[in-house]
Amino acid sequence: MGIDVDAYLQRINHSGKLDVDIDTLRGLHRSHMMAVPFENLDIHTGAEILLDESRLFEKIVNRKRGGFCYELNGLFAGLLREIGFDVTLCSARVFQEDAPGPEYDHLTLIVHLDEPWLADVGFGDSFIEPLRMNSAADHIQDGIAYRLDGDGEALTLFRRRPASNDEPQYIFTNKPRLLSEFSGMCKYHQSSPLSHFTRKRICSLATPGGRVTLSDNKLIVTSNGNRTERDLSDSEYVVTLNEKFGVLLNRSFLSSSRTLP
Repeated sequence: MGIDVDAYLQRINHSGKLDVDIDTLRGLHRSHMMAVPFENLDIHTGAEILLDESRLFEKIVNRKRGGFCYELNGLFAGLLREIGFDVTLCSARVFQEDAPGPEYDHLTLIVHLDEPWLADVGFGDSFIEPLRMNSAADHIQDGIAYRLDGDGEALTLFRRRPASNDEPQYIFTNKPRLLSEFSGMCKYHQSSPLSHFTRKRICSLATPGGRVTLSDNKLIVTSNGNRTERDLSDSEYVVTLNEKFGVLLNRSFLSSSRTLP
């Protein structure tokens, strides 16, 4: 059973054309980033995340939730394929303290058109539109420079914010992977006290002028280069989760989430 494209497009508020070209890919990517939050709340409610396309569709489209990389990019790849795009799932190793992590630490996508494009709707605060892979030049988006550099075998994604240096984000190859191959690391990030996903609740969404984020009970809003932060009470947190992200969870999950590693 294929993905219900119409329901998915409604979920991401996308009404543009669906030709298999870069303009459509850009539009879908941007729409997804603006509508579906990057969030790890299931890890803190104790709900198991399984990498099954139908389950991911039920969560992200039908229940209007978000997810982390395996969920968001895994389902986005299914949408693109249903439309007619040629998509490769790739394993990426995320940099922590200037050293890359293990394989399958992150799931990213290569979309093959006349040339390959890097697509990634599951890396949180990152590029809003896909990046041209055959170019080592800076890709400027919303004042932030993204750059891909490598030796032909592996590519590293760099990000440079204003008045800062290049920061490596992750390294990946174009070797095709199956969604099921990410299950081990998906389980690790749900359960290990060493994973940053078990240490903190996160819910974050791109906005036309920046980004809105809940980091535990701290609300962080960036808009046109300005940043504000505010600590929320538990009741304010639940309301904000609904109003800013469209996520409905009851207050009881907050007390249970504090018992995680």
